[in-house]
Amino acid sequence: MNSKRPLVSVVTPFYNTEDYLAECIESVLHQTYDNWEYLLVNNRSTDKSVETAERYVKLYPGKIRLEHNTDFLSQVQNYNHALQLISTKSKYCKLVQADDWIFPRCLAEMVDTAELDPSIAVVGAYSLEGCNVAFGGLPYPSSVVDGNSVCRLFFLNSCYIFGSPTQLLLRSDLVLGRTPFYDESYIPFEDTTVIFELLRHYKFGFVHQVLTFSRRDNNSVMMSLTDLDCNVAFELWMHRDFGHDFLQPDEYRKHLDRRERQYCQLLVQNMIRLRGRKFWEFHGSMLKRMGYTLRSAHVWWLLLGTICDAVLNPKTALSDFVRGLRRLVGKWRNKRTAPSDGAREPLSLRQEVRGQNVSQ
Repeated sequence: MNSKRPLVSVVTPFYNTEDYLAECIESVLHQTYDNWEYLLVNNRSTDKSVETAERYVKLYPGKIRLEHNTDFLSQVQNYNHALQLISTKSKYCKLVQADDWIFPRCLAEMVDTAELDPSIAVVGAYSLEGCNVAFGGLPYPSSVVDGNSVCRLFFLNSCYIFGSPTQLLLRSDLVLGRTPFYDESYIPFEDTTVIFELLRHYKFGFVHQVLTFSRRDNNSVMMSLTDLDCNVAFELWMHRDFGHDFLQPDEYRKHLDRRERQYCQLLVQNMIRLRGRKFWEFHGSMLKRMGYTLRSAHVWWLLLGTICDAVLNPKTALSDFVRGLRRLVGKWRNKRTAPSDGAREPLSLRQEVRGQNVSQ
């Protein structure tokens, strides 16, 4: 171990991840960077995940540490609890979700970038999301970027480069200085809001290499959110709560109006497409959490304007309606032909937010 290099606390909270955990752990063990501790936090798993973790602890005593939660926690609570267990001697913290993994030079490249400027709080990089490279948008070779500038890219151009927790390296003192680190009131976007809060005061580092891999073929929160068309709601919520920190008043108002119109278009379009209960439960909750109400004249004005647009474009509306019918028929056929062998249904978003997903 090279004591001259900063200590990195790598953290993997897990719950029933026997299919992925070994691959995740191996990716940390194969790092070219050598000054790290690895903390595994078991959220009362009932499968063979604990056996996997215990096997690696025995093989690497002093490097890998296993902690067990006394109570079952939601995903965000579990992450917050795990982050408070990192070494106080560490300079940086790297959360690796249990169904993800990191490339061999991930820690080395991220630490090198973080060390370029003491004002850097967060370091990101490109990520392999399933089969696609994601989180581009910064021109090469912008390794150190002012926090205000990188956040303006999101609020003005919808350029999102932060990724999920696996994609980021964080300063440990900032992690330990926030209790809890992730704000549960922003679930399921709590990992983004904490970055906006940090970048109000600090800089952002970026490595122009693919350093992490995130699975996109499992029952994760991200997959459920994608199915629910969450992006427009996400951008609107973030803009309402954080845009004023990075934009001028006229910019804030202009882009808020644009995002409100886009969200109304999404809702009307999916009304025509006959979207089901899960879609409307999610977006009803989002509207309430953002402070919108159907009693507001502003909301009715936006909705009526969007409905008028649909009426004036009957060809598009009819196409959306037919698409919705086809989707409903397809779901009905799948239910009729699905084997009745007791196979587990995909988890609902509500269950996953409460903690019952593989990436804990």
